[in-house]
Amino acid sequence: MITSSQIRAARALLGMDQKTLAERAGLSLPTIQRMEASDGQVRGVVDSLVKVVEALEGAGIELLGEGAVSSGGGRGVRFRTGKVPPNS
Repeated sequence: MITSSQIRAARALLGMDQKTLAERAGLSLPTIQRMEASDGQVRGVVDSLVKVVEALEGAGIELLGEGAVSSGGGRGVRFRTGKVPPNS
């Protein structure tokens, strides 16, 4: 499952604004805004979540799940084990 923080971080790495992500995912800007405003895991229509993930992956982002190992050698961002984000 993708989290709102992952979406925001992915956009930041890409230098992409919410409008551009919405366009690339084929979703409305308010949908992206709602996803990013949610706490923790993004809940919503599975089809919309898949579109966001595909748009980010198509732009070169690899989303890592909890405890997942990166398949690539590129740069990334994640919390260290045992660290809790300040807004959780």
